[in-house]
Amino acid sequence: MGIVGEKFGICYVEQGCRHRPRVGPDRNAARQLASQINSQLDVGAPAALSFENATIEKTRQQWLEHHEHVSRSSLNTINRYRAATDHLIRFLQQRPVKTIAQFTPSHAEEFATYLRSIRVSPNGHENTIKRALLDSGLIYVLETCRTLFGYAKKRRYLSPYAENPFQVLNIDRIPIESFRSIELFKPQEERAFLQKCDHWQFPIFLTLMLTGMRPGEMCHLLVPEDIDLDNPILLCVKQKQRILVSLRKYFEYDRITISDLLPNFGAITLQIRNDFLLQKQFRLN
Repeated sequence: MGIVGEKFGICYVEQGCRHRPRVGPDRNAARQLASQINSQLDVGAPAALSFENATIEKTRQQWLEHHEHVSRSSLNTINRYRAATDHLIRFLQQRPVKTIAQFTPSHAEEFATYLRSIRVSPNGHENTIKRALLDSGLIYVLETCRTLFGYAKKRRYLSPYAENPFQVLNIDRIPIESFRSIELFKPQEERAFLQKCDHWQFPIFLTLMLTGMRPGEMCHLLVPEDIDLDNPILLCVKQKQRILVSLRKYFEYDRITISDLLPNFGAITLQIRNDFLLQKQFRLN
């Protein structure tokens, strides 16, 4: 331990590399930290002030590979993470940062301002008319980047005792003022839509409309595992996409009673059948 200027510094060797960080003007705090680092090095643990220099691009690639090969996240989730962090990579082309440890909360605030100024394609296609990023999309991008930096902190890529720069933004308190309006079918439009369905499409769309299931949830329904004909109950997995079917027992299920849907099913089917017969009779006349 020594003094450099008006601040105390410590010197230690870790994995063959010499480190000389400055601690501060307090001599007792410097001694305490030196003793802590000495005990950590004695047992082979990483020093409190040690961290690995890594670029944001490298960390992002490791994070995506971790989701693909370790966490086994769905391909759609990985693609969404990649698309969200693409905005951060493009921002760094205008505001270069050498390592991820040098990305500060001020950079995160500039990035949030940058997101409100860009125009994006709603579906990602290059020919689609571009529009400003909605509040929900902006919040998702910031949350994804916060998760990325959380991964970097666990891998000791950030400076010791440094806070996640996106944690300072209070993302959870950002209001959603701009959103996409949702137009629901009216009863007449529902019947017109189902009338246009063929014998293969009709039971699929009708089941989705009556149960509220997502298409991905319905695609993974298995017979007889997910259908209890004795009760009768339909078991719907609470996950939009999944890769490993062998892990089905680890997922939570929504229990949908089929008997509650039968009156609506019969009424809709009868109404569509009557409309079809009336149209056919009108054409014959």
